[in-house]
Amino acid sequence: MTDDTSPWLVVGLGNPGGEYAGNRHNVGFMVADLLAERMGARFKAHKSRAQVVEGRMGPPGPAGRRVVIAKPMSFMNLSGGPVTALRDFYKVPVGHIVAVHDELDIDYGALRLKIGGGDNGHNGLKSITKSLGADYCRVRFGIGRPPGRMDVAAYVLKDFSAAERRELDYFVDRAADAVETLIADGLERAQGTYNS
Repeated sequence: MTDDTSPWLVVGLGNPGGEYAGNRHNVGFMVADLLAERMGARFKAHKSRAQVVEGRMGPPGPAGRRVVIAKPMSFMNLSGGPVTALRDFYKVPVGHIVAVHDELDIDYGALRLKIGGGDNGHNGLKSITKSLGADYCRVRFGIGRPPGRMDVAAYVLKDFSAAERRELDYFVDRAADAVETLIADGLERAQGTYNS
C-alpha cells in the first residue's frame, strides 16, 4: 500500500502541437488542462520533456493531496520516458500514477477506472507499461470504435465530430471529477461513481 503523504502524478496522454489539439487521441490533454484550470495554475516546461502543474487537490489546506499534473511532450508512443522521469523526480509510487487516455472499446463519453491491465493496443499505455510495469491507475475515456472500415490510427488522430463536440465539455468535466474522486476517496469509490 502506498504512503498517504506521497504525491500523485496525473498524466494526460496526447500529442504535442496545435494540429493534434482537437484529436480524439488528445482527450487526456483536455482533461489535464481542465484539472490545471481548476487548480488555478498554468503549465510550465519541466526537464522531463513534459509540461507540469503542481498543486493540491481535495479539501483546502494541508488535508489536500499533493498532485502533479503532466502532459508529456514526447508524442504518444514515447510517453514512458517523461512519465518515468517525473516519477523519479517527484518520488511518486506507481500506485499514485494516473494515466488519463482515450479508449476505443468504450462508448463515446463513458468512463472506466481501473488499476493495471493490458494496453489494448494503445501506444501511450504500451510505452508507460514498458517503463513502469502495469500497476498504475487508468482513467479510460471512451471514444468508441471507428465507423465502417476506417483505419484505427486515422480515427484516433481525427478531431471529435461536430455531434461529439456538443457533449465533449461535459464528458471532459466528468473525467476531471473522476480523477479528483480517485485521488481524494480511492479507486473503489471512484469506480462506484463513474464506471458507466
